[in-house]
Amino acid sequence: MSLTRRTFLGASAAAVASAPALTAQANDKIVVGVMGTGGRGTHLARSFAAQPNVEVAYVCDVDPSRVAAAQKVVAEGGRSSPRVVADFRRILDDRAVDLFVCAAPNHWHAVSAILACQAGKHVYVEKPCSHNAAEGEMLVAAARRADRKVQMGNQRRSMPKVIEGIQALRDGIIGRVYFAQSWYTNNRPSIGTGMATSPPAGLDYALWQGPAPAKPFRSNYLHYNWHWFWNWGNGELGNNGVHTIDLCRWGLGVDYPTAVTSAGGRYRFKDDQETPDTQVVSYDFADGKTITWEGFSCNQIPASPKPNALFQGERGSLALFDNGYTVYDERGRETKKETGGTTGDALHFANLLAGIRGGTRLNSEIEEGHKTTLLCHLGNIAHRTGKRLVCDPARKGAITNDEAAQRMWAREYAPEWTPRV
Repeated sequence: MSLTRRTFLGASAAAVASAPALTAQANDKIVVGVMGTGGRGTHLARSFAAQPNVEVAYVCDVDPSRVAAAQKVVAEGGRSSPRVVADFRRILDDRAVDLFVCAAPNHWHAVSAILACQAGKHVYVEKPCSHNAAEGEMLVAAARRADRKVQMGNQRRSMPKVIEGIQALRDGIIGRVYFAQSWYTNNRPSIGTGMATSPPAGLDYALWQGPAPAKPFRSNYLHYNWHWFWNWGNGELGNNGVHTIDLCRWGLGVDYPTAVTSAGGRYRFKDDQETPDTQVVSYDFADGKTITWEGFSCNQIPASPKPNALFQGERGSLALFDNGYTVYDERGRETKKETGGTTGDALHFANLLAGIRGGTRLNSEIEEGHKTTLLCHLGNIAHRTGKRLVCDPARKGAITNDEAAQRMWAREYAPEWTPRV
């Protein structure tokens, strides 16, 4: 069929009207389509295919040189070979598909997930779940309206020892918890100065840009550097900060902040990168709690091992790792250490599949994913405006002290891709 937006939306409306019940039998096969076949997308395709009674029926990418490799990986071990498509709407038009997985660049996350919900699909969306705050709110609304299961890819929410450590905080192991710190470090090289050139042969650059306002192609945009341009990415804060900020928010039991500040910039290299490589963000909350995140894209912190998050309370501190946690008293003396927990993504995928089949509670249901992603957006807005943001928790974090900052809550779209719920 012709995949014009008009026919797709018509098909989507019909799909919602005739969509299967939210839950299915525990042994029902779940059919999956994956959008985006870079390193993360190919990993997701392989991992979902390895889950019991799951078939990855589609792999999708606008770059044919990448999608063929993903098809081969999924078919390894005697599994069925998925169909290759360039346009993700072909996945959404197939009523046999139960679950849509989005691992495309950030500017596609919420837009494609909203369309998937409207097409009657459940969704696994990579972090961050949105490119901006407004479309994150729309994704939550779309999931509710279509009654779909939508999970964000912050997989630490499903790691047993992480869950145990958070529960220990809830149980008062360090008393009242009021402060949480988190970090990210890397040694990323310069992205250099790009040149205006034609896109790589075979790449559908117009579809790659999709909902983002069109920009002429330059040689240093793809396939990873888009993270460092505001038109498509959210910098290191949205790329990796979202993981550990999520742990901080979860451990403190907080939702929307009252104030956000950011310091930093692009310090290491002079190149085309728009987003900071050095950033320190602080979030204050109404009940006397604070989260900080430090991101160093081009430097390491000389301390090992660094926890994903460090919580401070009235009776000590708790350092949280993927495979365990360590508790210290007020003087910094170790009092408890738990290790050996299962890590990786498989449990997070299994949790979503159990939610689809039997109504199991999702460990990172999309509203929780959105609240964490919103903190990343607010940190970037504070950076870009140079302002301390005052936010209203009663209005889901809306910025109240700066109209220009609040306008950055949303973005402009290519007209044919403007999301609507």
